[in-house]
Amino acid sequence: MPDDSHIARLCVENGLKMTGQRRVIAHVLSVADDHPDVEELYRRASEIDSRISVATVYRTVRLLEEKGILERRDFGGGRARYEASDSGNHYHLIDVDSGRVIEFEDEEPVRLLAQLAARLGFDLVSHRIELFGRRAEPEDRQNSLPENRNKSGS
Repeated sequence: MPDDSHIARLCVENGLKMTGQRRVIAHVLSVADDHPDVEELYRRASEIDSRISVATVYRTVRLLEEKGILERRDFGGGRARYEASDSGNHYHLIDVDSGRVIEFEDEEPVRLLAQLAARLGFDLVSHRIELFGRRAEPEDRQNSLPENRNKSGS
């Protein structure tokens, strides 16, 4: 049985009963650094405890989301992904080709968003930034593409 994880402690603080299966699911979520969806979460949890069903994972994720312990993220691709609600002030860059989620921190967007809110007559109290992008091609490849060649074809 995994030791108490950060998410398991949040569950207890929120008055949830911690069954062995919930403890495993909380552990898997706590160590994940890739925003797993329910199917991936089930795969990882069932490697630790083969008695965990996918229905148990769905119920647990829904309960943790209702209690504010998990946040549901929709990065496209038709599947919800999850992360701890208290995972800090960070942003997401989603690679639209691979679905990979890259987390990053930067203070500049906060300053810009606060200025924009103030200009519109508001105090910024919360924000969320999700960027969707495609990895840029290296310059040497871009220069060799047909549309970047000169008219003589060289």
